[in-house]
Amino acid sequence: MRCPKCTSIEDKVIDSRIARDGNSIRRRRECLECGHRYTTNEEFVRDTLVVIKRDGRQEPFSREKLVGAVRAACHKRPVDNEQIGMLIEDVIDAVEAQYESQVPTKIIGEHVMQRLRKMDQVAYVRFASVYKEFRDVSEFVDEISSLAPHHSSDIPKPKK
Repeated sequence: MRCPKCTSIEDKVIDSRIARDGNSIRRRRECLECGHRYTTNEEFVRDTLVVIKRDGRQEPFSREKLVGAVRAACHKRPVDNEQIGMLIEDVIDAVEAQYESQVPTKIIGEHVMQRLRKMDQVAYVRFASVYKEFRDVSEFVDEISSLAPHHSSDIPKPKK
């Protein structure tokens, strides 16, 4: 590692800790040239997954796209960044355990929905409405009814 102050590559590790997500290591370092202390985060490098889109196109898996979609679903909900990070890691781990190099977007979406459903039902419905491409209000009502089956008779069905 290069010292951010003097750019020397001579340093020593003072402290190492596993980060909260369990998938990275936080290291506290001290430059042997200038004595400056700084922190680094190390993550393991995953093999590149390829995502197979609904229309058959393929593209490299993008963690950032997945994080963006989950954050959008959780916007103004009582879900913090750490929970989102753990959800993303859980989804990636599950997908990598199930598929070697190519994974359909459908599988990723289903894993996200399964976890969001337990975490925050409003975020789940938001994500599901985009993922499942709801076309009208009745599809929202059906999805919400599936969340609370014992109250489904209380939810009015929209007129068609």
